[in-house]
Amino acid sequence: MIYILEDDEPIRTMLMYALMKDEENKGFECPSAFWKAMEEKAPQLIILDLMLPEEDGLSVLKKLKASPAWEDIPVLILSAKDSEVDKAIGLDLGADDYLAKPFGIMELASRVKAIRRRYEKTKKKETILRCRTIELNETKHEVTKDNEPVELSYKEYNLLKVLLESKGEVVKRDELLEKVWGPYYEESRTLDVHIRKLRQKL
Repeated sequence: MIYILEDDEPIRTMLMYALMKDEENKGFECPSAFWKAMEEKAPQLIILDLMLPEEDGLSVLKKLKASPAWEDIPVLILSAKDSEVDKAIGLDLGADDYLAKPFGIMELASRVKAIRRRYEKTKKKETILRCRTIELNETKHEVTKDNEPVELSYKEYNLLKVLLESKGEVVKRDELLEKVWGPYYEESRTLDVHIRKLRQKL
């Protein structure tokens, strides 16, 4: 799914039609409608105009990149602002590509495909363990719940990793102690403390 935030109706319609044969997409005339859709379902890619009603595209971009739930969604900027400074600002704020207007549809489609390829490769390299709304990203060494970051200690992180890897199975106390604290660790009380803290944080 691609979201297109573009207030110029002819351009928005053209983009939706051009991309329709390769991917499902939705177009939005203003940021308020875009944000409402984002709360309901996030896309795989966003095409973003900079000169918009309600709030400018750079403000939209900043909000996207500041959100743990949306920061990894690739963004392609389309804008009549074509100076080197404008492009640098957009890319520095987190955009994945910048295409100046007027543009060719074939070039746009190729850039969209290139961005998607890069992100698919990145996703394949990441190892993510999940249980309901809890995610542990081994590549980034991050834990989230309901797309919100959870701060864990080193032992808490490793304990959660063992439990997620054994999802659906019973894990004995001795096995947890050995995998997280090492084979010679005998004090089991610390396990209870870490389990309690882990439950509180999750």
